[in-house]
Amino acid sequence: MAREKEKLSKTGLPAPGKPLYLAIGFLRRPHGVFGEMLMDVLTDFPERLRAGKKVFAGESHELLIIRSFRPHNTGALIAFDGLMDCDVVGRLRNTTIYIPTHDIPALPDGEYYFHDLLGLSVVAENGDKVGNLVEILETGANDVYVIRTEGGKEVLVPAIDEVILHIDLEQKVMRIRLQNWL
Repeated sequence: MAREKEKLSKTGLPAPGKPLYLAIGFLRRPHGVFGEMLMDVLTDFPERLRAGKKVFAGESHELLIIRSFRPHNTGALIAFDGLMDCDVVGRLRNTTIYIPTHDIPALPDGEYYFHDLLGLSVVAENGDKVGNLVEILETGANDVYVIRTEGGKEVLVPAIDEVILHIDLEQKVMRIRLQNWL
């Protein structure tokens, strides 16, 4: 089924009104002869992947229903309804599996999904606009937010309590304490 490519906004997010999808796994290759596939798990909540769960495959977001899911070595084995042998599931090799963002579980207060933070307007304590959050880097000690200023300069901001003062997802604003690096 052909599908029009989704247009992305300047933040790299889908245009307003388009559904957002979150990658939860990467299908590597068929395993055995009964339609199972080896999958790299990309979610912190693998317990949600169970029989009957609807997921979407590839850029076309083809609807699949999980038949079975079980841990296997460093990943998992997954099978889908209607895909019963290795030849049929082979077409899904090297495909990303998604769920719609409205299906993800709520996080505790003060914790956020990356996709909720990307695109936020970033302001200083005094209310002056700093820029927009365009990328999140995962480092060993803490995440680092990449803020693009109005002039196009990228500023790296550590995601620590001393710097990130407040996040308001409804207003799409992050308030930060400017340090001497700005």
